Amino acid sequence: MESSASLELAKHTLLIFGIILGIGTFSGLLARMVKVPDVVVFLLIGMLIGPGVLGLVNISADSTVNQLILIFGSSYILFDGGASIKLKVLKEVWITLLVIATIGVLITAAITGAAAYYFLGVPVIVALLLGATLASTDPATLVPVFKQVKIKERVAQTVMSESAFNDAMGAIVTFTILGVAMGSGEFSASAAVAGLLKQAVIGIVIGGALGYLAAVLIAHEKYSFLHEFAPVVTLMAVIGAYMSADGLQSSGFMAVFVFGIMLGNVESLGFKRTENENHQLEEYVMTTAFIMRMFIFILLGTQVNFTLMNQYLWSGIGIVVVFMLVARPVTVFLCALPDRRAKWSLKEMLFMCWTRETGVIPGALAGMLVGMKAPGAQIIASVTFIAILMTILIQATTTKWLAKKLDLLVEE
Repeated sequence: MESSASLELAKHTLLIFGIILGIGTFSGLLARMVKVPDVVVFLLIGMLIGPGVLGLVNISADSTVNQLILIFGSSYILFDGGASIKLKVLKEVWITLLVIATIGVLITAAITGAAAYYFLGVPVIVALLLGATLASTDPATLVPVFKQVKIKERVAQTVMSESAFNDAMGAIVTFTILGVAMGSGEFSASAAVAGLLKQAVIGIVIGGALGYLAAVLIAHEKYSFLHEFAPVVTLMAVIGAYMSADGLQSSGFMAVFVFGIMLGNVESLGFKRTENENHQLEEYVMTTAFIMRMFIFILLGTQVNFTLMNQYLWSGIGIVVVFMLVARPVTVFLCALPDRRAKWSLKEMLFMCWTRETGVIPGALAGMLVGMKAPGAQIIASVTFIAILMTILIQATTTKWLAKKLDLLVEE
């Protein structure tokens, strides 16, 4: 009977995966036709096929399958975000990127947390956990937007680079606050900063080492005996980077992100790959990242608690308004204005203030918090979902209009 029960469970899970792949593929096509980011369509479709409406898909947030999808999916998307960063852009705007992706995440988390404390009346630590979850931007949303809307290269590359880099920082801050929320000890600012530095540094070292090793195995002139298996190498290295860093109690997200940077800039490391090999690997990574987005956001949509979201709807909208119109502008001006080397104009900073969609990583983090039964996790997931919908529907759809108004649009 036990074997039969396991077999039935496996069949049921396989059926659910098939449903998600089938519906998700057509959802992606629909998103392309109506020219909106696919993640918002995935979310809406997830709500439709979830237990709250049609009941086609019902995977618990704390199930092993859901946690596996969230961990691997968010890791692979971060790897994809790192691989899209170009070192030539980092050389020009690295000061702004470093500040806005580290201190900027803390500023955004603090202001958003204060809004959550005011609107929701939750404990301070829960409010800060919500602020940290929402603090990072989303490369999975921004990259497709900038492929459709041609923006001045320096601005577009900076926003995309920030979105990839601050995801790792946002994850680190979230789990640092979570450790305080679920622990018995008192909060220590020095210990928290030391923990952040430790997690970031070890994650960077592991990601850099594995990224260089992967580059050698697929692109070295003499030792690239795995060049035909580059996609498999990326899968192994993403899993290896995350698990190695996590095993050393550091940031697995930072490790996979740095790994992506290394592999996305193999030419800068002195290695060479043919145009065809690069194209094949990019196609594979793009397809895999698309599948991961599909699973994460459809499952996130199926797990929405409509009753709870309705209960916190207006408070959530208030938090997101502060998040968009106060936290982001304050963060951009405090972090970018002092960078005299980059010489940001007012129009460029105004554009960066508005372009900061919330998406995959905050959504994945919210799902993980629910699965880990973190304090206030259901409230955090509900507000995160509201933030994802509002930022994508409002900001992503007005990107081209704003760029044109600010003379940052590059006409084709």
